[in-house]
Amino acid sequence: MLYWLAALSDGGDFFNLFRYITFRAGGAFLTALFFGFIFGKPLINVLRRRQGKGQPIRDDGPETHLAKAGTPTMGGLLILCAVLTATLVWARLDNPFVWLVLFVTMAFGLIGFADDYAKVSKGNHNGVSGKLRLGIGFLISAAAAYWATMYHPAELQNQLALPVFKDVLINLGYFFVPFATIVIVGSANAVNLTDGLDGLAIMPVMIASVTLGIIAYAVGRVDVTEYLDVHYVPGTGEILVFVAGLVGGGLGFLWYNAPPAAVFMGDTGSLALGGSLGAIAVATKHEIVLAIVGGLFVVEALSVIIQVFYFKRTGKRVFLMAPIHHHYEKKGWSEPQIVIRFWIIAIILAMIGLATLKVR
Repeated sequence: MLYWLAALSDGGDFFNLFRYITFRAGGAFLTALFFGFIFGKPLINVLRRRQGKGQPIRDDGPETHLAKAGTPTMGGLLILCAVLTATLVWARLDNPFVWLVLFVTMAFGLIGFADDYAKVSKGNHNGVSGKLRLGIGFLISAAAAYWATMYHPAELQNQLALPVFKDVLINLGYFFVPFATIVIVGSANAVNLTDGLDGLAIMPVMIASVTLGIIAYAVGRVDVTEYLDVHYVPGTGEILVFVAGLVGGGLGFLWYNAPPAAVFMGDTGSLALGGSLGAIAVATKHEIVLAIVGGLFVVEALSVIIQVFYFKRTGKRVFLMAPIHHHYEKKGWSEPQIVIRFWIIAIILAMIGLATLKVR
């Protein structure tokens, strides 16, 4: 919205700053950050009064989690409201990719909110049916995938770009939309599975989003894409404003989610944030790079798939408990050890993902 103040500029005054994505990204970050600091405590108080017993704690989980009983959930609302406010204020609202990412984020946020609300209302883990959640998620993601193809350059439509190998495109044709749909749904649910310890999911999400934001800014500039020899996708640079708002809102949330957490993100936040990562990857034609940058989420999801598959076949478990962060809890690692070590892994993977821009 504030971008239109640039129309008041004669090219050499303060208003000219609003033309620059980097300036508006900084504004979005600060807006979302202060939003989180200002409204975080009041929101937590409201959630605590409304929810009573808070998020149900699983009896079959690690014993240390029983001490978290009574902690309210749906804290993802703080992030969603912060990023929505920051994006609407600072982003160019005539950019289709901004609306694409916002649509996916808010739509998955609504799915998560419905699931969290059902769990809290019933006082158990029986939220919205898993099949219904996946079904709605696939519909949202399919619409977003098709939306993205409409605004991709003609030479990139329905193409899968490979990292490292320059000028290599695989024409998926009609299979691109189903592929992109799986990327978005998979990303949303992988982050959801990762959100099991205080601060475990939000920091890797911010690390991955910053990485994808840099990629979005790079592929949205013709001069940078020519230098790096990557595919140019006009308009994606504006996604950096959304990412800056997400990071600001994420930090505001982490202030209250730091151990011991005063509030949990819930499916409201984890599904929304995971969906946003998938949407950015599809918009920027970096779906495979997402698997590298978000490798931590991939491992968490695979640990659940492997555990379920192997148990059904043999009646035995590969891990002491899945997702894999619970496995390390069972092995005696403390919660801060797991969280910080997983953050380090997320940073390493992000650096590898960024390196694919230059290594050709």
